[in-house]
Amino acid sequence: MARGRTLALVWLVAVALLLGHNGYLWLVKRIVPDTDIMALLPVQERDPILQRSFAHMVDAAQQRVIVLVGAAEWDGAKRAADAYAAVLAKHPDLFEAASAGANVQAEWLSLFQRHRLVLMSPAQQEQLQKEGTAFWTQQALAKLYAPFGGPKLGAWQDDPFGLFSGWVQERAQETPVRPRDGHLFVSGGGAEYVLLPLTLKVPALSMTAQDRVLPLLEQAVAAARQATPRAQVIQAGVILHAANASAQASREMHTIGAGSVAGIVLLMWLSFRTLKPIVLILLSIGVGVLGALSVCWLLFGQIHLMTLVFGASLVGVAQDYGIYFLCNRLSAGESLDSRALLKKLLPGLALTLLAAVIGYMGLALTPFPGLRQMAVFSALGLVFAWLTVVFWFPQLIGPRSLKSGALVHAYGAALARWPLLRANAGTWIAVALFGVAAAFGIAKLGANDDIRLLQNPPKHLVDDQIKLGKLLDAATPVQFFLVRGESPETVLQREEALKLRLDRLIAAGQLSGYQAISNWVPSARTQAERRALVDLKLLGPEGPLAAVARQAGEDAGWVKATADALRAAGTPLDVDAFMKAPASEPWRHLWLGKEEGEYASIVALRGLSMASVPRVRPLADGLAGVQWVDKVEEISSVLGRYRVNMGFVVLGAYCVVFVLLLPRYRGKAWRVIAPTALASVATLAILGYAGQNLQLFHVLALMLLLGVGVDYGIFMQEHPDRKDTTPWLAVGLAAANTLLAFGLLGLSNTPALQAFGLTMLLGTLLVWLAVPCFGVVTFNKEKENAEAIGIS
Repeated sequence: MARGRTLALVWLVAVALLLGHNGYLWLVKRIVPDTDIMALLPVQERDPILQRSFAHMVDAAQQRVIVLVGAAEWDGAKRAADAYAAVLAKHPDLFEAASAGANVQAEWLSLFQRHRLVLMSPAQQEQLQKEGTAFWTQQALAKLYAPFGGPKLGAWQDDPFGLFSGWVQERAQETPVRPRDGHLFVSGGGAEYVLLPLTLKVPALSMTAQDRVLPLLEQAVAAARQATPRAQVIQAGVILHAANASAQASREMHTIGAGSVAGIVLLMWLSFRTLKPIVLILLSIGVGVLGALSVCWLLFGQIHLMTLVFGASLVGVAQDYGIYFLCNRLSAGESLDSRALLKKLLPGLALTLLAAVIGYMGLALTPFPGLRQMAVFSALGLVFAWLTVVFWFPQLIGPRSLKSGALVHAYGAALARWPLLRANAGTWIAVALFGVAAAFGIAKLGANDDIRLLQNPPKHLVDDQIKLGKLLDAATPVQFFLVRGESPETVLQREEALKLRLDRLIAAGQLSGYQAISNWVPSARTQAERRALVDLKLLGPEGPLAAVARQAGEDAGWVKATADALRAAGTPLDVDAFMKAPASEPWRHLWLGKEEGEYASIVALRGLSMASVPRVRPLADGLAGVQWVDKVEEISSVLGRYRVNMGFVVLGAYCVVFVLLLPRYRGKAWRVIAPTALASVATLAILGYAGQNLQLFHVLALMLLLGVGVDYGIFMQEHPDRKDTTPWLAVGLAAANTLLAFGLLGLSNTPALQAFGLTMLLGTLLVWLAVPCFGVVTFNKEKENAEAIGIS
């Protein structure tokens, strides 16, 4: 007795420390749950450069918000855009807007003008190789005398043959956006748009930042529509999706948690007609959540919001231990004190905890950091709730503390009418029919491992993203080519080889273009070839430059001075110089630099459709150092592989749990585990008949179902006598609360959580229905069925 009180006091101190730590985290440190959806994605297992390339693309887009403000007329679009920008300009600590002034263009051109001799388009280089002196003389004269001979980027003698201006025009084709009246302009769909590229100065994935930024964006939209009543505002950015996911997860967390607690309170009241069991069950759950939060924070340094959503369903499992103790306390009456009762129940309670923890730890075998945290959070929550039951319940509940309500007697009486499986013809026929039905249902199961099932953004965000992508002809950040080499020069040469293949698809209409560092910085080999070609074909003593001078009345001194100035602008341009220049800012995410001892870059694609992917993917074949990256396909394949692997893990877990059950239950161990196994098979069959596609989260739910279902089997086998309805009551209360918790999870708008919740809902219901059928058959069955069934 004294030992029990000592342990209870020690646990009180531990809980006080947990409470203090949680108070520090939430009130002093003011922690904010992580909302980064990327934390739920698999970590790249094999290739750190590949992982870095994807992170590079994502990071480049994460802090940006792209806004298009449009109207039928340009003046209306400008008014609306200016009103929108004026709202955000009052908050320079949150937003940084890009400038579209004339000085920006001058800064942009300054670097390239110093290397203009080696900057020309591939088509111009080919033309330079084929055409003779007469052609290029006419080109230069036309540029000199024609009033509208193309864009002027400096004095005529700086670019007499238009090679540099042609290259600049080609670079401008990488985006449909153009400067206009001090704004960035794009048109489409019968509207004129002002582009407002914004950079966030606060973390896009921070809930605190989202709470500040989103209301301002709404105010800006209202201001734009007040300035131009029919203005169209298209917004896209990671922060918009993150804020929506945060709001959705918060709603679901509160719904699931509050619904589960309300269900527990109602069932406890109907069962025991007193508040004490309700308070004790909520106490064990509360300590479980406090412990899980504290230890997870210490282990991971942060808590993901989805962990809290998933952890809200922990309520439906953590109460099993308290319910089992309370039901046995009610059954024992005054014949056994609570400490002796605990000693009797402890082996079964320990096995239930072990089985549940094995189920949750199966989730930790996945490659998802977020899912691992969910598994650790849930397993820790169960351990802390279990310890609370073991240390405190015997001290707080005496033999006379509980009274059974009408629900207890009515529900207990149902056990007498439940069928028992016997080794007879009827049982074998039922088994055969079940096997056939289950086989047909499972055969109908498809598989869908698409990573996009992890989220379900609202339609207006998706529509805006699609419309903006079409108007801006933006490259996708999840499908691209990764190019590697032992030096920057090797990488640039390999990019150029890849672009020759991509040009054929552009000509065929399969792509609209590509973005690559070699567009801006040709390889040193290409620059040398162009420099030699210009010198040979254009700047020689009898070349086009001399011919132009003769027709323009200039002397040999002018020819020499002009040629020398052009040659001086033929110094090599390298990647380092480009990356330091303002002009590189939109393209810096394409250059990875030196990673793992080699250099790497990204070639991004514009106008890529799903139908074009099969033709684009093989372009990397046969090109050294070039690799096609499809992150959606890659992660989906990882999901598929882990779906299969986790299926084998589930089978292995059944074997492990069965071995753990053998020492205590011996020949009856199969009766403990069989209801859960059959319920899992039946759940898969029902999903098949319902036309569901199997995904990883269905299999993960089956792993958890093992831990939950075995609890019910243990409860029943600990009391094999059917006259004792204590375990049946414990199973009923535990299953009802689990059904409520995971039933609410099945209502989640996140497809992955919905699949998990639906599987747990079906599986738990089927285990509940099946577990009484596996009781031990007694010889005096008819007499037992004739007796009134109640809490003995």
